[in-house]
Amino acid sequence: MNVSEAVERRVSIRAFRPDPVPGALVREILERAAKAPSGGNLQPWRVYALAGAPLAELKRRVAANPFGEPPEYDVYPPNLWDPFRTRRFQNGEDLYATIGIPREDKPARLRQLAKNGEFFGAPAGIFFCLDRKLGPPQWADLGMYMQTVMLLAVERGLDTCAQEYWARYPKTVGEVLGLPEELMLFSGMALGYRDEGAPINTLKAARDPFEAWGELRGF
Repeated sequence: MNVSEAVERRVSIRAFRPDPVPGALVREILERAAKAPSGGNLQPWRVYALAGAPLAELKRRVAANPFGEPPEYDVYPPNLWDPFRTRRFQNGEDLYATIGIPREDKPARLRQLAKNGEFFGAPAGIFFCLDRKLGPPQWADLGMYMQTVMLLAVERGLDTCAQEYWARYPKTVGEVLGLPEELMLFSGMALGYRDEGAPINTLKAARDPFEAWGELRGF
């Protein structure tokens, strides 16, 4: 599989098979992803992978606190404006359409949202943290590391779903992971093998054409 094929296959998977992922394979992916670039080679990422009993304990705690906790950062800016608002709205409509949940069925939508706390059934969950004194450039570096993880996972026959949902549980995740005070939770990620028969996995989020966001000059 080449890079272009991995980019094309990578989508956010929201229904996984329970088949375990070998720890050696998870470590290989995380180690190889550390080739990702970072400004000044700061390598700001701090990564924790959970499976088995530790993952089950985290799920138990989250299920006991469905309303979450005060987040340490806003995933989206308040009063999101267009075109970003429309893109987010349409993505949500397309997602719930795959599983037949209309907008007015709020309880069903909340139940689907809560599946984030179960990593959508994935056998492994990964958390990405960084020193809270670092700034936006290092957040971008962490994002490049996460993207590299996702593409390497695809290469090895796995799938992922990046989950900023976990920003809602900084205290719980911090306690389960034993995070030192200087580390801030940025995102989680579900890792496993996709359920090929799950309708929700048919979603391939739309992308705007190049003309909507790009320019070529001097070519």
